[in-house]
Amino acid sequence: MKLEKQVDKNVYSFGGYTKIDRWSSYFYQLREILSKNPSSVLEVGVGEGVIREYLLNHTNIDYKSFDIAEDLKPDIVGSVSDMALPDNSFDLICAFEILEHLPFSSFDKAVSELFRVSKSFVIISLPHFGPPITFDFKFPLLSRIKFAFKIPFYKKHIFNGQHYWEIGKRGYSPKRIKSILRTYGNLVSEFVPFENQYHHFFILKKK
Repeated sequence: MKLEKQVDKNVYSFGGYTKIDRWSSYFYQLREILSKNPSSVLEVGVGEGVIREYLLNHTNIDYKSFDIAEDLKPDIVGSVSDMALPDNSFDLICAFEILEHLPFSSFDKAVSELFRVSKSFVIISLPHFGPPITFDFKFPLLSRIKFAFKIPFYKKHIFNGQHYWEIGKRGYSPKRIKSILRTYGNLVSEFVPFENQYHHFFILKKK
């Protein structure tokens, strides 16, 4: 299946695409990348370029970007399902809110490519559908208490021009997604940021 870009770069507008919850995800993306102390990073999916700008301007990491959309000016143009890169090319590969833009039949192949090109770590995030309930308490002189959970709601996914599937919708349980990821890597940790209940992070170490 030939993959093509789905949106024009103008979609990445401040206040439109980029809202407070997405900014919080950038924090966690950078936190997880930097915590692994990589010498080299390949970011699959350029988006707004926030991660690119930070890593290039504030670290000594050898950063490269990879995207199918030429107008986003990635360092490497290509499809994540067939990456024309040698094995073990980068210490860490990240793909944030990218793989849901592929038909689910291509998910396994894309994940295998990420691990093939990575030397060590693969960090991804995926949309996780489900009505969230969150609690945030702060009283003077006491630590803040926060917790959240999703109400299971197995809605059938309908392709909207961008997302072919989402975790939490019918047929795409977290268990199924993790089973595929564990075929190629060891799941070090996973989490859904309190500030953005729609993004589910997976941190994996190559086997």
